[in-house]
Amino acid sequence: MIRAVFLDRDGVINEKAPEGQYVTDWGNFRFLPGVARAIALLHRAGFTIVVVSNQRCVAKGLITVPGLESLHQQMCEELARAGATVDEVYYCPHEEGSSCGCRKPAPGMLTAAARDHQIDLAASWMIGDSDADMEAGVNAGCKTARILRKSEAPKFPADLVASSLLDAADQILLLEKSLTPARPHGVAV
Repeated sequence: MIRAVFLDRDGVINEKAPEGQYVTDWGNFRFLPGVARAIALLHRAGFTIVVVSNQRCVAKGLITVPGLESLHQQMCEELARAGATVDEVYYCPHEEGSSCGCRKPAPGMLTAAARDHQIDLAASWMIGDSDADMEAGVNAGCKTARILRKSEAPKFPADLVASSLLDAADQILLLEKSLTPARPHGVAV
């Protein structure tokens, strides 16, 4: 069995769109600082990197499944050019309130990835920026890391709190004693 880091997308990897709007094309996709470095560090430490993202914009008709998959492919290619590997992307295309098992806080995307890649969920981490992300991690049996913005007051606890994905990666690696949190050279984004 292998261990993974599950990453939410919007607010963890890229800037979130304003409330009620969605990132539906590459022209609006903006990486957050340090994301490629964080993913490279975690991958080098032996973690499989899996993005798990609620994308109700599909159910709303704002983007097609092929369009979303193309956006995710561009995201992965850009990260790879910067030295960061994303092993898999899972997304839930369903609307809020649907009875699917994949929309976070349900653990469906994480458990599907665990089945597909022989991931040990108890040895894995869920990194997100919302209560739903933390609940999904706990529901799947993972440890959790919350990226917390200054003005937020989360309702759902996390195993660790960080200011960014890079901060979360450094903290996880120190806790896991997998790798000292030295930054890899030549990694941009």
